[in-house]
Amino acid sequence: MTVSMVPMCTSASKAATRTAGSSAYPSFASYVRARQPVLLRTARSLTANPCDAEDLLQTALTKTYVAWDRIQDHRALDGYVRRALLNTRTSQWRKRKVDEFACDELPEPEVTPVADPAEQQVLRDAMWRAIMKLPARQRAMVVLRYYEDLSEAQTAEVLGVSIGTVKSAVSRALGKLREDPELTPVR
Repeated sequence: MTVSMVPMCTSASKAATRTAGSSAYPSFASYVRARQPVLLRTARSLTANPCDAEDLLQTALTKTYVAWDRIQDHRALDGYVRRALLNTRTSQWRKRKVDEFACDELPEPEVTPVADPAEQQVLRDAMWRAIMKLPARQRAMVVLRYYEDLSEAQTAEVLGVSIGTVKSAVSRALGKLREDPELTPVR
């Protein structure tokens, strides 16, 4: 069974062939044209991403090109390029930043119980029903103070009353809410 390996990122393959074709070493160019598919499969076995594999092969072929005069046995070129692939990949792996550190215990996040949305809605409904039982002025002060998150001074300014009036009215309203029978199961 023959598997056709078509590069997914063709720019690196074309650059390798273009560089090899215009080289000062015609034997290097013919070697690259003949062995590129096999060497690309080797590079792909070293990386997960096909584009990274092409970049890895390009780097290894560049190193081979630079050392072309020093390579004495051109029958062992595949081994030389494979070693260059492996060394380059190892260097890349070593240079990456490591964000994980080994430790004795796994840092597991504490599991917080998630409230049931239906129960939360029941609580909201009960709270609004209890608030709607308050006199209009107390209801306005409780809503401004706790739902709109205004300060006592801001609430007094909005309603045109003194801060002391807001304090006493909110205190009485909270007392009524504490005594509301619908909110008793919540406590």
